[in-house]
Amino acid sequence: MQEQDLIYDWNTIDPEFDWSACRVELNDETLRDGLQCPSVTDPAIDDKRALLHLMVDLGIAAADIGLPGAGPRARRDTLALAKEIAEHAMPLAANCAARTVVADVEPVARISQEAGIPIEAATFIGSSPIRQYAEDWTLDRMLKVSEEAVTFAVREGLPVMFVTEDTTRAAPDTLKALYGNAIRWGARRLCIADTVGHATPDGVRRLVRFVRDEIIAPSGEDVKLDWHGHRDRGLGLANCFAAIIAGVDRVHGTALGIGERVGNAEMDLLLINLKLLGAHRGDLTRLPAYSSLASRACGVPIAPSYPVLGEDAFRTGTGVHAAAIIKARRKGHAWLADRIYSGVPAGDFGLGQRIDISPVSGLSNVKWWLEEHGYDASDDALCQRIFEVAKSTSRVLRDDEVLLLVNEHHAQRA
Repeated sequence: MQEQDLIYDWNTIDPEFDWSACRVELNDETLRDGLQCPSVTDPAIDDKRALLHLMVDLGIAAADIGLPGAGPRARRDTLALAKEIAEHAMPLAANCAARTVVADVEPVARISQEAGIPIEAATFIGSSPIRQYAEDWTLDRMLKVSEEAVTFAVREGLPVMFVTEDTTRAAPDTLKALYGNAIRWGARRLCIADTVGHATPDGVRRLVRFVRDEIIAPSGEDVKLDWHGHRDRGLGLANCFAAIIAGVDRVHGTALGIGERVGNAEMDLLLINLKLLGAHRGDLTRLPAYSSLASRACGVPIAPSYPVLGEDAFRTGTGVHAAAIIKARRKGHAWLADRIYSGVPAGDFGLGQRIDISPVSGLSNVKWWLEEHGYDASDDALCQRIFEVAKSTSRVLRDDEVLLLVNEHHAQRA
């Protein structure tokens, strides 16, 4: 049987957007914006290097490798990562965050020269009225400092991404002034930032189209457009897809969604969904390694219920679910077993289905567990003993608990 014969996919019926033709790039912010999360640990440099290699394995196009203007440690690590990219000829475009002040852009230029690779300067400045009021900024002052930073970066040979913080709460005229002049000064990439996670998908689409149609197009320049979103309202991932549909060239995310406050859009879930939609063509079997390394190195546990990568994502102790998976496997179709009770095929991401034994299990769970662990599933007395114990508990039995029951049973028979 073919997939289309067994799954009626409402996601692909008369689509308004052709995901298979989508060519959006991904920019990984784990090692910069991700590390602004108050609860994370700044990883050791070897772990940062390893994360860069895993980004390449996953087909991520670019990475923010730091904000070197933040201090000596940040500068040292940023240089080490730039050299890692250069020494291994990694197909990973590097960028660095910098406030729109020359003192922040200068170390980016020095690192670029020392490592021998181009580094995009992601120069950022607040753009919303609320930010202007709190900071006592005038638009003239914002334009002045932005011009100094962007023109300095261009003179130093750095490609420039001009980032407006809090774009999703900024006025159209302010964005026209900031973005329009940034293009005139030499920026060839703009970034819309939903800095406080304010946007909804409808707002994202309107804003992206405004910047694309009313600022970039009239400039006549070849300017790329990025989307950078946070998930304060739980809409980080949805907003990324709205931005892609509206026409951005690149979206940003972080491993496990770490970042300021409640974090950024989740890079791993972006990859998974783009893969399932046909828009990402790379091999994602290294995704668990990427996420587990980020989790360990940053000190961020992966919740059991986290999609795809959590411990429970492909695990069931429910009798009905387990029985369906077992029946699918016995038809000789691993493909079928991977989809019968899963909207995400575990095998595509280097993972597999798991059947456990719990209070809501059936005998099929017990028999499958015994078969998987090399025991006799036709031993009715053993199956019944495990089944009765499971029904008397309030949780899934651990493997060592089931194994103890097996050993006790064998000892009694002996």
